[in-house]
Amino acid sequence: MKFNNKINYIVASALLFIAACKPSIDAPSVSKGQADFSRYISVGNSLTAGYADGGLYLEGQKASYPEMLAGQMKAAGGGDFKTPFFNEDQANGSGYLHISGFNTDGTPQITPVKDNLAVRGQVAIPGFGNVTLYTKYSGDINNYGVPGIKLQQINYAPYGNLNGYYERLLPGNAGTNNTPYIDFVTAKPFTFFSCWLGNNDALGYATSGGANPADQLTDKNQFAQLYTFAIARLTANGAKGVVATIPDVTSIPYFTTVTYAALLAGAQKVSPAVQAIFIQASDAPGGVRAATAQDLFTLTLNSDGVFGKPNAAGIPYGLHPLNPIESKYVLDKTETANVKDYVSYYNSVIKSVAASKGLAVMDAFTVLGQFKAGKVVDGVTVNSNFVTGNLFSLDGVHLTPFGYALVANEFIKSINSQYGSTLSTVDPTKYRMVKFP
Repeated sequence: MKFNNKINYIVASALLFIAACKPSIDAPSVSKGQADFSRYISVGNSLTAGYADGGLYLEGQKASYPEMLAGQMKAAGGGDFKTPFFNEDQANGSGYLHISGFNTDGTPQITPVKDNLAVRGQVAIPGFGNVTLYTKYSGDINNYGVPGIKLQQINYAPYGNLNGYYERLLPGNAGTNNTPYIDFVTAKPFTFFSCWLGNNDALGYATSGGANPADQLTDKNQFAQLYTFAIARLTANGAKGVVATIPDVTSIPYFTTVTYAALLAGAQKVSPAVQAIFIQASDAPGGVRAATAQDLFTLTLNSDGVFGKPNAAGIPYGLHPLNPIESKYVLDKTETANVKDYVSYYNSVIKSVAASKGLAVMDAFTVLGQFKAGKVVDGVTVNSNFVTGNLFSLDGVHLTPFGYALVANEFIKSINSQYGSTLSTVDPTKYRMVKFP
């Protein structure tokens, strides 16, 4: 018995010695560096608002990258961050797309969600057309993301009457608003900002197949002037910030899912004699030519289900020069080259202006481009494939919550690098990818 007690004493003493010698590991402290996060605001379009799956709704708003950034800034002196959330009873906001089931071939059935919306009506604006109105939001705002806004519209006073997402943030009713967006976001003092403007100046033209006169590429000189103006306003009171470049909009699932090869193969299964797909093209004599692999087809061509359907004369859609695929479904190779050229120029402006002001840059063009060939993130394979790629949502343009988390981390890395802060990154696996039924 005494022998056992002696052993116990020796073991206990040894354990105490080991515990005493064990080095303490302190978690690294979070610091703000040269930045001040006490009032952070986010400026931008749908990507900033948390838009996903073809709509703005509460779940997406809560998973926006500014919400994630603000959450990490809290530990470094960041203040409250207010996003203009939709109410719980109108959580589906503008409505959005979801997978409601699967076809016999295994492809998903993607349908719109139409209940619990925050739509309060529609108004006709003279000289413009109908504008969908959403339930008004009142209260403090830090996330100023407005889906649809272009850089060329930030100083246009009547814009609050033309965009329902912006109109819901303003006190006046549609038709009476005359507050330019840049004035609205800078009305209250702020210490730090993120700015992701400019995407729609290229995206609108691309997604319309270059066919919409109202959605042309923003003039290069105008873009440079407006971006310089916007950043000058955002930094006027000494605020520091981070800006983001524009992704390669021609490489998103909206343009890579429906391919020339797939269309031709599908047509040949029905009729082996088919040798070509015909499109309306800006670079063709007479406006019609045979498509090539360099032409990009929109995701809406597939969802509208029009390919191959005969017209009144019995000519199948897309399979004959007399019934070509319309320009709105095609970004032809010349238009694609134009988009790439303009995006390259826009990004050179963004980087140059940022450098002149000492701002951090999140190079979205490079970051999102890394996923084209696939990349493993925290054990999850991520690529740009539609539905299965984990990065893009069901509209083929905007990101999933998981994708927004990846972007948030790139913003954080850029901020830390530029300002010597030590903000922690977020865990992207805590955010969902495409939701399956």
